[in-house]
Amino acid sequence: MEFEWDFSKEVENIIKHDVDFTEASECFFDVNGFRLIDRKHSKKEERYYWVGRLKGGRILTTRYTQRGQKIRIFGSAEWRKFRRLYHERTKTK
Repeated sequence: MEFEWDFSKEVENIIKHDVDFTEASECFFDVNGFRLIDRKHSKKEERYYWVGRLKGGRILTTRYTQRGQKIRIFGSAEWRKFRRLYHERTKTK
C-alpha cells in the first residue's frame, strides 16, 4: 500500500488528536480492520473511514480516499463510537 497526505493537515491532526499520519497508515495493516463509507463527505469523491488497531493497541479511525493506487489520508483519531464498533465486530475487549 502506498499512502499520501498533506503535511499541514498532518500537523493539525497531531495537535488536535495526537495522531501522526505515519501512525495512522499502520492501522490499515490490521487484518481485523474494516472500511466504512463516509457518506457525509463523499460529494466530489468517495471517502471512507478505516477502523483498525495498531500493534500498540490503539484503535484508530482514519478518514481517507483512494486515488489510483494511493490512499490519501485526511485525518485520524481515537473515536469511542468506532472503537466500540471495532470490539463488536471483532469480538475483542
